[in-house]
Amino acid sequence: MKEIITISMLLPFLLIGCGDRNKQSSDDLITVDVTENYPKKELILQDFMDVEYIPLETTDEFVCQGFVQNVGKDIIVVRNYSRDGDIFIFDRKGKALRKINHLGQGGEEYTFVLGITLDENKNEMFINDNLSKKILVYDLDGNFKRSFKHREGTMYDRIYNFDQESLLCHDGYSSNSGEANELSFMLVSKSDGNMIKEIEIPFKKKILTAVLLQDTEKDMTYGATPSTDYPIIPDGDNWVLVEPSSDTLFTFLPDLGLRPFIIRRPPIESMNPEIFLFLSIITDRYCFMEAVEKKYDFGLQKGFPRTNLVYDKKEESLFKCIVYNKDFSNKKQVYMNSIPVNREVVTWQSLNADVLIEAYNKGQLKGELKDIAANLDEESNPVIMLMKYKKPPCSINATHVR
Repeated sequence: MKEIITISMLLPFLLIGCGDRNKQSSDDLITVDVTENYPKKELILQDFMDVEYIPLETTDEFVCQGFVQNVGKDIIVVRNYSRDGDIFIFDRKGKALRKINHLGQGGEEYTFVLGITLDENKNEMFINDNLSKKILVYDLDGNFKRSFKHREGTMYDRIYNFDQESLLCHDGYSSNSGEANELSFMLVSKSDGNMIKEIEIPFKKKILTAVLLQDTEKDMTYGATPSTDYPIIPDGDNWVLVEPSSDTLFTFLPDLGLRPFIIRRPPIESMNPEIFLFLSIITDRYCFMEAVEKKYDFGLQKGFPRTNLVYDKKEESLFKCIVYNKDFSNKKQVYMNSIPVNREVVTWQSLNADVLIEAYNKGQLKGELKDIAANLDEESNPVIMLMKYKKPPCSINATHVR
């Protein structure tokens, strides 16, 4: 049960007010035509997001590829892109704390790490072993606590920490013939994995984002999916749910209600090939997204042509978008369709040491990033760039109190 504690403080001479990023009127509905040719817009990342750089400490035991799994208030959890089972825990300054590896076939071990979800309040992390279709729970020292299965007939590909009792999950199961479950979103218990709530998104027909190739001679099915298909997007205290089969993207609220957020046009079922609308980053002013066409060439191993878009809430207009990092003097582009993280950290990007050293030697870095790069060598772990919600400005109004 959630408890809400309200603390009132009487300030004798000052009333202090801050903006609320979660406030939204009921008629704030965005419409996107995925076939439209929108004008271009250039943005500077630091103008609308707070940026934090974390140089990951490098030791003989702590050499990693910088694949961020989750970011908490006190720690950052990282693994390698290779499936070696290593899980690295650093503090928020980048100091190496501990390395965990429970790769194996035992009941307290994982065979594959698809993702890691943090619950710092309970000192727990949830490891999604989607090959075994189970979630293993460890404390933050790496001690096994419990495990539970994915719901029968499902395979969770995204898991988020929803509240004290539940995880918000997305079912990414699909068969070789292209069939998938109708309901993709659900809340499950953190303690035993039991279903708390199924979340129904309305649509006419289930449409998969994957392009499938049947090889009848070898009796094999090959599949390719867009890399930026993120079904769950944190947005402050809310979550945006992206069901590609639906023409509406919905906001899932803390009271478990749904509210329409974005309408896409034309209807998805009218298109061949389909053009999907994928969401990535939501800020006070901007909503970043991609229009991705369902085309893939298995011979060339290329496909899914995309258009980067941004909706400017202030101008109430859509644009093709390019974002630059001002800490690079050579207009370094920032890819805005990175993996969503949580309610504080919007997303992250890994900056390899050799790239930063080269930019430093060319005089292309500024500020804190320049200082960090000055202390790197070719063997250093990556520097993690966290992109966070910009803190709203506080207004101080002098008020006389008799």
